[in-house]
Amino acid sequence: MSSQTEEFTIGVEEEYQIINPVTRELTSRVEYVLPKAQKVLGEEVQPEAQRSQIEIGTPICRTLAEVRSELVRLRREVIAAAQKDGNQIAAAGTHPFSHWDEQQIAPKERYQALMRDYQQLTRELVIFGCHVHMGISDRELAIQVMNRARVWLAPLLALAASSPFWLSTDTGYASYRTEIWSRWPISGPPLMFESLAEYEALVQALVATRSVEEATKIYWDVRLSERFPTIEFRITDVCQTVDEAVMIAGLVRALARTCYEQAMRDRSFPAVRHELIRAANWRAARYGLDEDLIDIGAMKTVPARELIEAFLTFVRPALEEYGEWEEVSSIVRETMQHGTGATRQRQAYKRTGRLEDVVDLIVQETAKGVA
Repeated sequence: MSSQTEEFTIGVEEEYQIINPVTRELTSRVEYVLPKAQKVLGEEVQPEAQRSQIEIGTPICRTLAEVRSELVRLRREVIAAAQKDGNQIAAAGTHPFSHWDEQQIAPKERYQALMRDYQQLTRELVIFGCHVHMGISDRELAIQVMNRARVWLAPLLALAASSPFWLSTDTGYASYRTEIWSRWPISGPPLMFESLAEYEALVQALVATRSVEEATKIYWDVRLSERFPTIEFRITDVCQTVDEAVMIAGLVRALARTCYEQAMRDRSFPAVRHELIRAANWRAARYGLDEDLIDIGAMKTVPARELIEAFLTFVRPALEEYGEWEEVSSIVRETMQHGTGATRQRQAYKRTGRLEDVVDLIVQETAKGVA
């Protein structure tokens, strides 16, 4: 496998919870934590929609080792900034018990505009995701990568699931964040596009009809970035540990690279209906790795482990070329053995019956390997 035209750089964005260490609730302190973090990190740390959120973005990385190093550095400095304000940082897709009604929308105009446009959906948007940007400068080929990658979104979602609790309730979902997000009008898996022109025509129509204010507010699980020459994968919850975040970044790059190579060679791929991909993603959000998932190519349910192994087989040549097979596959198999973030949260709750202890686990895992 070889590609002379694209470098497949990686950028990772993570959204974190700001936690009061006494109550373990979300706390609206971003305007106090952010300046302390920005003294060290500059523009690599930003506010998010809620005042109890803070977001980091890595520089452009060329290796998975760089991704790991940057995530460790960024988590460490954001945790330190929060501690100076008397708070903690947690990385999970939802908070186990804090209520959306007690949160405050950030004053930034972009988020105030979301409030004006989407009202209750914005109020309840107390969720935390991970976005992985893949550097692909040829936007025509990027569309073909999107077409091919969409059938493999469910394994990524299942592996990263970290949001089983919502408003003090076990939702029964591994990634309830996915269900909250799916209510937004322009969200979920993208459709198939014959060309970049068709993609751009739809984007223009959505803007012209005032369905979205501008193109950056199209929130598909995979989309072309309007700001950077990248494809942005937005499907997963934020990962509790650095290891899991590195795993997802490595899998996303290998998936994009594999799909790119296939597009370059005009290889056939399953032109799967949108409804089936939505069903596969819903099942991954519902069960994580605990029940059967949908093998879209075979159009049947299979044990989660079997689908994850098929995914690893699909991306293995790309991982091996980058020298990342051993690292990524070992984290995947550790996740399958010991459980996702969602599984570990449920285990913590089962031990003590206290959601505060679940928050403590998330805080601890967020900082694991960072100090």
